This record gives sequence, C-alpha cells and structure tokens, in this order.
Amino acid sequence: MYEIFIFDVDGTLIDTEEAVMGSLQKMLKVHFNLSVPQQDLKFVLGIPGAVSLPRLGITDIELGNQLWNNYMADFKKTIHVFDGIQQLLSTLKEHSVTTGVVTSKTYQEYQNDFVPFGLADDLNYIVCADDTELHKPHPDPLQKFLQISEAIAESSIYIGDTIYDYECARDAGIDFGLALWGCKNPDSIPAKYKFEHPKDILSLIKPQ
Repeated sequence: MYEIFIFDVDGTLIDTEEAVMGSLQKMLKVHFNLSVPQQDLKFVLGIPGAVSLPRLGITDIELGNQLWNNYMADFKKTIHVFDGIQQLLSTLKEHSVTTGVVTSKTYQEYQNDFVPFGLADDLNYIVCADDTELHKPHPDPLQKFLQISEAIAESSIYIGDTIYDYECARDAGIDFGLALWGCKNPDSIPAKYKFEHPKDILSLIKPQ
C-alpha cells in the first residue's frame, strides 16, 4: 500500500499520441523537408524533445521544440483525458493522498497541453523536464519529486505507460504500475502492477 501516487502525463493521464505524432510529422515535413512515417516516430513518446529531436538529425533543439509546440495547437482537439482519470484523482484527493506528476513535458508544454483540462488542481507536486538536467529513463526526475515532496521511495508508486517510465522508477527505487489504457506494448514492459482501468489504482491506497 502506498502514500504517494506519482503519474506520468502523456499516455497516462491524457491521450496526446495523435497530437504529438501529427505535430512532429508536420513540423519535420514543413521545416526540414523530412517525410517520416508516424510508425518511425513512436520512439519520441515519453521522452523530451531535447532527447528525441537530435535522433532525427535536428541540431537546433530550441527552434525544433518551438516549432513542434506551435504545431501542437493544430492537433489540440485530438487531446483528451482518459476515461476514469478525473474520478481517480478526485478520489485520491478525498483520501488526502499525496499526488503529483513527473513528466517529460517542459513546464510550458505542461501549461499548454495539460492544465486546461482542470486536473492540475488535484495534484500536489509537479516535476517537468525543465526541473532536472537528466530526463527519463534516468531516475533524476523521480528523485527530484522525492526531494521536493519529502516523500520516501518505499511509500511511493510511479504510474506510466512506457519503458522509459519503468526504467526511471526502477532506478529511483520506486515501485512501478503500468497504465494499460495508454500503453502500446504492455508485454515488453516489466511492472509490479498492470492496471486495466484507472479505478484499479485505488486498491493501493494505504488505509488511514
């Protein structure tokens, strides 16, 4: 049972896959004359642009991220909250459970893509890509969360949808739960728990 519930954002709390992939594909075509199938861009899901863009041959990371974020606005209508997430976060708050997010989004991306859905009010702490020098799959983001929340790893669980989330949790000494509703390759990702639906997470609340 856990006292601290930490969530990834993309693919866990909100579904941004179509927006992330579509905007990146459009940016690469318009500004770099690169035609890349979306299948070949899936590796970017779950890691910051500063990590993924160099793998696509883009050297001006600041410009690439800015252009990518600009095109996200064209796909904003495709972003939505996963079913059951609002109720999950509300219930955790009612139980006075400490919650938060550790995301590969920058703070500005978090403000643009996540905050408008109204979920942020139910979260106690936020760690974005700007907050650490190293990013997932490195454990630094979760270690930063433990530092600012004064939580301990043994009482915490991190819930995400990618192998990067698992590796980050593993190396931070935090148990990992896999969000199957957003995960594309669940059989290849180890996890202490595999959740079919957000409500399944509630069974792990430590009794008062």
